[in-house]
Amino acid sequence: MDQQVESQRETTERLLETGDSQNLRLFLDELNISEVAGIAGAFPDQEATLFRAMSPNRAVNLFRILDFPLQKKIISSLPPARLAELINDLPPDDRAAFLGELPSRAVQELIRLLDPEERKITLSLLGYPEESVGRIMTPDYIAVRPELTVRELLSLIRRVGKNSETIDVIYIIDGKGKLLDDIRIREFLLVDPDTLIRNLMDQRSIVLYVTDTQQEAIKIFRMNNRVALPVVDAQEILLGIVTIDDMLWIANEEHTTDMQKVGGTQALDNPYLDIPLLLLVKKRAGWLVILFLSEMLTTTAMQHFQKAITQAVVLALFIPLVMSSGGNSGSQASTLIIQAMALGEVRLSDWWRVLRREILCGLLLGVILGSIGFLRVTSWQHFHIYNYGVHWMLVATTVFFSLIGIVLWGSLMGAMLPIILKRLKADPATSSAPFVATLVDVTGIVIYFSVAMLIMGV
Repeated sequence: MDQQVESQRETTERLLETGDSQNLRLFLDELNISEVAGIAGAFPDQEATLFRAMSPNRAVNLFRILDFPLQKKIISSLPPARLAELINDLPPDDRAAFLGELPSRAVQELIRLLDPEERKITLSLLGYPEESVGRIMTPDYIAVRPELTVRELLSLIRRVGKNSETIDVIYIIDGKGKLLDDIRIREFLLVDPDTLIRNLMDQRSIVLYVTDTQQEAIKIFRMNNRVALPVVDAQEILLGIVTIDDMLWIANEEHTTDMQKVGGTQALDNPYLDIPLLLLVKKRAGWLVILFLSEMLTTTAMQHFQKAITQAVVLALFIPLVMSSGGNSGSQASTLIIQAMALGEVRLSDWWRVLRREILCGLLLGVILGSIGFLRVTSWQHFHIYNYGVHWMLVATTVFFSLIGIVLWGSLMGAMLPIILKRLKADPATSSAPFVATLVDVTGIVIYFSVAMLIMGV
């Protein structure tokens, strides 16, 4: 496979160097679109040249799967006639998604290039909220009346199916455009051609509402075995459809955004290597400053227990141990709950069940880590690896109970923060691992020295 990719790149490089645009087009048109996208990535200064060399239909398919920065670069390099052709040939949902990323002035310029009908469709899609299902639906579908026969339906598909987003699902509407049902292709291919469409209806269609969020749509697709779902308004009028390929694309973007937030940074709108350095610093600096200021509370807490540290200096040896254990347990719990909420496995109403599980889980994990810490102190003392002083058993006991408390607290905070943020209509992903770790660090110091004061009397 690597040899094939290398061969394709060598052929492309040779054709680019010789300026043989005719053979370059023939070569690119023989490849899969994904292969062409890979080649474009290997020639970062030649993407526009490769794009212009492709046949119009293939160029549209390539444009759809490229990242936005590259799309914008290609658009700026095209002559007006080719640009108008591309914008008009793009599927309405892909066109709306691209225009939605551009400044309003650029959108106005591109809208003028659209044919009247395409302009009407595009403006309609852009009129819906950015994160709504309406923004990603396409009006390219086949809808029929229930009075048609299967024979007439097949004839219609042969006539107009080429311009539809998918013919795997056919939608049935009444005279006012209200959705009655949908039928999948196998349901009418395997019956008598004279069968009425009405007789194939089972009233089990699943719909998306135009105002639903894209995240809700992802969940509905995940729970149902469908390649496309109809989009209706409040009166059940069929407005468009959303296909599984759009959902996969959005789910990938959502996952990428959540991963960046969990890592303690603002979401990156563009690929990492395409973001200007100062913008990258800006997106990372905010969280780092907040976390740094929060960590200052740890210093304040340690200053409060300075007398205890002075009286039992050995306690300072275990500060990194107990702090990291609490942060790690909190980060684990936070990541698990955020993922469970994204998959619909945990809802807000499940907070009490989550709390109970994390109490038990945190206690067990704390006992495991506390036991290891206890054995560390006693073993080092017994084998004369390190002398913890005459009160070494009290030190070991302090470490044991401190770890139980801190790991329990970290697990509870990591699990509850995403739920609390969700309740407050905020993004649960912002309860990132670094934020949870910082919070548990501060409270962990208080727990550690409070246990030390109780057990050792310092």
